[in-house]
Amino acid sequence: MRFRLTEDQRALRDGVRELLGRCFGREALWGAVAGGDGVGVGGADRGREGPAGGPPRLDRALWRTLGDAGFFALRLPEADGGVGLGLPEAVLAFEEAGRALLPGPLLATHLAAGAVPGAATGETVVAAVDGMLVEWLAEADVLRGDATGAVPLRSLDPLTPLHRLPARQPGRDPVAALLTAAEQLGTAARVGELAAQHARAREQFGRPVGAFQAVAHLCAGMLVRTETARAAVYAAAVTADPVDIAAARLLADEAAVHGARDCLQVHGGMGFTWESEVHLHLKRAWVRTHRTGGVTESEEILAAALMAGEA
Repeated sequence: MRFRLTEDQRALRDGVRELLGRCFGREALWGAVAGGDGVGVGGADRGREGPAGGPPRLDRALWRTLGDAGFFALRLPEADGGVGLGLPEAVLAFEEAGRALLPGPLLATHLAAGAVPGAATGETVVAAVDGMLVEWLAEADVLRGDATGAVPLRSLDPLTPLHRLPARQPGRDPVAALLTAAEQLGTAARVGELAAQHARAREQFGRPVGAFQAVAHLCAGMLVRTETARAAVYAAAVTADPVDIAAARLLADEAAVHGARDCLQVHGGMGFTWESEVHLHLKRAWVRTHRTGGVTESEEILAAALMAGEA
C-alpha cells in the first residue's frame, strides 16, 4: 500500500512546521526548560547551568496562538467553528508538534474541542486522566476524569509535569493512541536529523564520524525504524482501525525511544549535556510510552486480534 500526501496535506504540514518554528523555536524551547526543572537562562547557543527547579509553566499566549491557527479544532466540523479536516491531517500536525518538543496537554485539549467551551480556540487548557497519570494537572482549566488522590511526581521530562493516581482508571481511546504515535514519529524523525547532522559535522582522526561504519549503521537503523513507523502511522490514520493503530503505536514508540538512544550514542557525552536537545527527546519519548495505547495495551489489542484471526 502506498500513501502520498496531497498538496493540501503537504501545505498543512509545512505550515505547522513554520508556525512552530516561529512560536516555539530553539530559544523558546530552552526558555521553557529554564522555567521549570531544566537549565538556567540562556538561548540554545549559550552556556547551560544545572536544573533551575520548580514545575514548568504553560505559555498561555502560545496556547492561544495554537488555537487561532486551528491546531485544536482541526477535526471539528466547520459548522461548529472548526477546520473540518480529518484524522490524517491531525496526525501530520501532531507529528510536527512531536518534532518540535511542543509542551502542554496538546492531546487532551485537541480531543476536548467541541465538547469543552474554549478548548478549540486555546482559551481553555484541558487535562485528562490517562490510566494512572495526569499530564499538566496543575495548569489545566478543565480536567476530564477523576483525579481524586493524585499526587505530583518528579517527571523525567522537564517539560511534562505529571501527577500519579492511586488506582488505574479504565478506558482506551484509539485516536489518543494514534496521535501519540504521531508525536513519537516526529521525535524519531527529529533525532534522526540531529544524528545525521552531527555525524557529518563532527570529526575524529581527520574524518567525519559518519564515515565510520558503526556510526553509519546507527544512522541507517534510525532511518529504517522512522520510515517503517511513518508508513504504519499514516496507514492507521487512513483506516482508523484499532488494530492498525495498535501496530502503529508499537512501531512509533520503538522508533522514538530507540532512535533517541542511538542519537545519544552518535553524539557521545555531548548528547547528555544541556548544550544538546537530544536528551530532551529521549525523556519525552519515555514519558509518552506510558500514555493510553502504550506497549502493554497495544500488545493486548494485537494479541486479541491474532487470537480472533483478524490480524
